[in-house]
Amino acid sequence: METDWDPQETAEWLESLEHVRRLAGPERAEFLLRRLAMSTRPLNTVPTEEEPAYPGDLELEERIAAYDRWNAAAMITRGSKLNLGGHMATYASAAWLYEVGFNHFFHGEHDQVYFQGHASPGIYARAFLEGRLSEAQLDLFRREPEGGLPSYPHPRALPGFWQFPTVSMGLGPLNAIYQARFNRYLHNRGIKDTSASHVWAFLGDGEMDEPESTAALTLAAREGLDNLTFVINCNLQRLDGPVRGNTSVVRELEGVFRGAGWNVVKALWGREWDELLRDDELVARIGEVPDGQFQTFAAESGDYIRQKLFHDLDVPLSDEELRFIVGGSRAGHDPRKVYAAYRRALDHKGAPTVILVQTVKGWTLGAGVEARNANHQMKKLTQDEFRAMRDRLGLPVGDAALSGDLPPYLHPGPDSPEARYAIERRRALGGPIPRRTVSHQPLPQPAQRSFDRAAKGSAQPVATTMAFVRLVKDLMREPETGRRWVPIVPDEARTFGMESLFPSAKIYSPLGQRYDAVDRDLLLAYTEAEDGQLLIEGITEAGSMASFTAAATSYATHGEPMIPFYIFYAMFGWQRTGDQMWALADQLGRGFLIGATAGRTTMTGEGLQHADGHSQLLASANPACLSYDPAFGYEVSVIVRDGLRRMYGPDAENVFYYLTLYNEPLPQPAMPEGVEEGIVKGIYRYSEGGGQAHLLASGTAIHWALEAQRLLAEEYGVGVDVWSVTSWSELRRDAMATTGVPYLQQALAGTDGPVIAVSDWMRAVPDQIAPWIDRPWTSLGTDGFGLSGTRESVREHFGVDPRSIADAVLKAVEE
Repeated sequence: METDWDPQETAEWLESLEHVRRLAGPERAEFLLRRLAMSTRPLNTVPTEEEPAYPGDLELEERIAAYDRWNAAAMITRGSKLNLGGHMATYASAAWLYEVGFNHFFHGEHDQVYFQGHASPGIYARAFLEGRLSEAQLDLFRREPEGGLPSYPHPRALPGFWQFPTVSMGLGPLNAIYQARFNRYLHNRGIKDTSASHVWAFLGDGEMDEPESTAALTLAAREGLDNLTFVINCNLQRLDGPVRGNTSVVRELEGVFRGAGWNVVKALWGREWDELLRDDELVARIGEVPDGQFQTFAAESGDYIRQKLFHDLDVPLSDEELRFIVGGSRAGHDPRKVYAAYRRALDHKGAPTVILVQTVKGWTLGAGVEARNANHQMKKLTQDEFRAMRDRLGLPVGDAALSGDLPPYLHPGPDSPEARYAIERRRALGGPIPRRTVSHQPLPQPAQRSFDRAAKGSAQPVATTMAFVRLVKDLMREPETGRRWVPIVPDEARTFGMESLFPSAKIYSPLGQRYDAVDRDLLLAYTEAEDGQLLIEGITEAGSMASFTAAATSYATHGEPMIPFYIFYAMFGWQRTGDQMWALADQLGRGFLIGATAGRTTMTGEGLQHADGHSQLLASANPACLSYDPAFGYEVSVIVRDGLRRMYGPDAENVFYYLTLYNEPLPQPAMPEGVEEGIVKGIYRYSEGGGQAHLLASGTAIHWALEAQRLLAEEYGVGVDVWSVTSWSELRRDAMATTGVPYLQQALAGTDGPVIAVSDWMRAVPDQIAPWIDRPWTSLGTDGFGLSGTRESVREHFGVDPRSIADAVLKAVEE
């Protein structure tokens, strides 16, 4: 309410609260306000008399929804013959939430829709009605090896259909928030006009228990993302039972979202409730009924409902009428209620909106499914249940068609009023949804000068983290591609040497900078701007990864290729947000993940929780990730240049890069001639020393190997070669994929003597290539937990210091 239409009443309430504050203290006054805020009435935000006129042909839309309900259930039932499974109950409860969107709200040209994953059969059914999918494709649901439809939304299997993967629960709402925020980022930076775009996220009430689901609510409110709408299907059930059996999930979610600054729209009851809800006593009772009991009402008789809910109330309705209204009349099953809620959401400006829609899980699937605890696991309907569903939905299918083992798919025909209407509505709204298109042009490769500094090396000690930041700073000055870089960091930009970007690239904030920065007199002052380029996300790896995903897929979602790099403490990457990195792969994202302060022994004094000795192993399991562990600045430069070619060149690939970098300042040598191929492929000989043995080292460990090489030559007269391994996992992939001689064996050809591998990682990382080494093999690594201490003492503890390496070489040579 923006206008105080009764100032006198307001003054009276304020006077009363002031009286409480004086007599009982501010805590009591705050308690009363909190109780009032949490005691909202369980009513629709938009009452029937305020609903806008429904703009569509409701009779036709009801028939379309009936066909979609049937085909979704038929698809899963037919697949059950092959034990493929599927989920019927989610879409059955949410059908109108999608149908109203398809018919009146989802703009094909600029909206982005995160579909609830378990509802995918209904989305396929709608595409079938529109002629986008065939019966043969529906029959290949969950049969991807045969070119079929994936069980859940993700574009890797259907790259022209789905935009977003949404069944790692909690990631959908998180990514939707950062997608809406990234849309504003593109607009404010002048890269693309996204002012008309809207992000819709369809979620389950049980999904909201995931911490990621609510992790970024305050960000959305703080940045005024009124281009974002959450639609939470409150069917009161999760996978095995009630979401909040003893309380109310709607009341809880309303408090959470209001407290976070969101606009809340409730769509709870169908029109049949209107007269009943005029009784304040009944409204008060409803507010006290726990969700578990309302779930039971949906499956019980009218007499049971009368006794449990309407006792001592004069209700002029029959038991059958009570069963129909209380058991099933929910706003989510009434397209007029859904339309009114959506319209109210889009009309609200200045804040994101959440729509809390109440439904019955399994609606229209029959008494054996509706509101039953086990309905999430129900994978098929019997033919008798299909007959009952046919009668309930009024569909034209005869008993003979239901006499066999499998229910038929139903389509009214391509020239039917239903099909023409559905297609016309999508045409009027800018085309089909879901749909994924890739229409961008390749980016020009940066000029060689941007890479020259790293190639020349540096006599001054420089950490590879700093070498990367310097390289990107140069690349951000490129006239054609510089503005497309999206630096992302969860707070500690100064830790990674990125403060030099503050005054030039500036930090993104849609509010600009409304304060005088405390360091404004310094050269590298903290500078925020509405068109800032840096995304400094605060202490949230999950939020940073969501921003990275939005930027990494902008080439498809917006036709605007962006080059994100997300730099983080390596320990807080794959092991904390690895699920998001798999979702990134599903979404075909492109960009650079930078695990800085990598390795088990480089974070002196930080101990176990900062000591990453395994992220390279975790990254190697992701097929879309190209994982590198460069030792020198020039290696970083070559890898980044190759990544720009592979991800943004004429033959762009759906891959992303993971580079582990170190915070250990060391002299940076100039790049030797002819090593570029080896850097990209994964190995090259860095230092020849006699070839009696071969030290293979990655990352910062190459400096220990070089010192061991010196010790062996000076003290024992043993000459060894030192090889730089930039990627253990890429060498392994090449060896597994090739039908000829693997690159690893080509590189080592003509040499003999034992091989000793060393890194700042657990030994399983270099051991990836051991099967392709045809001579004695030894690996040294940092297996175990990290320790606080000096680098030297911790490396001695793990047996990877130069002396330990030399001892391993001597032992291998003697054997």
